[in-house]
Amino acid sequence: AGYAVTAIDTSSLLLAELQTQAVGLKVRAVEDDLLNFEQNVAHEADLIVCMGDTLTHLSRQSDVDELVRKVARSLKPGGRFVATFRDYTRPLSGPARFIPVRSDESRILTCFLEYGPEHVMVHDVLHERSGDGWQMRISAYPKLRLSPTHVQQSLQKHGLTAVLESAPRGMVRVVASGA
Repeated sequence: AGYAVTAIDTSSLLLAELQTQAVGLKVRAVEDDLLNFEQNVAHEADLIVCMGDTLTHLSRQSDVDELVRKVARSLKPGGRFVATFRDYTRPLSGPARFIPVRSDESRILTCFLEYGPEHVMVHDVLHERSGDGWQMRISAYPKLRLSPTHVQQSLQKHGLTAVLESAPRGMVRVVASGA
């Protein structure tokens, strides 16, 4: 679409993949914490996006509020902020806590969710086919149990108009715009 894009992530591996895929495009990859985005982007952005489940990787609700404050300060008048994240506020129970993520002929990725008061522990169970059968690898990491209403109210508190929408696969989308 012709936009100049600054992509921020803490993963050098993901940023390297992005740079490989974005050859010839106006994409700048920056390895940094999301909360430092103001130091890495031009003030008065037309669009700020936070897609996938990125917001839930922040440690605390106050981090989300801090990010929202910075987003509101960084948008051009009429600029937009779009974020998607999974709503973990209503705990799943029993077998519903097992979520198939993706699979192909050589990989099967499933997540298992374990709920705490402020976080959900996500256990990734990856089965990969190798020459001698299937190998299993497991990793785990916490995600914030982020309320969509909290995000909407935080955006509104900082002067943005925010609308919540349902998105595919149990995700929530929030679209906010500045004055």
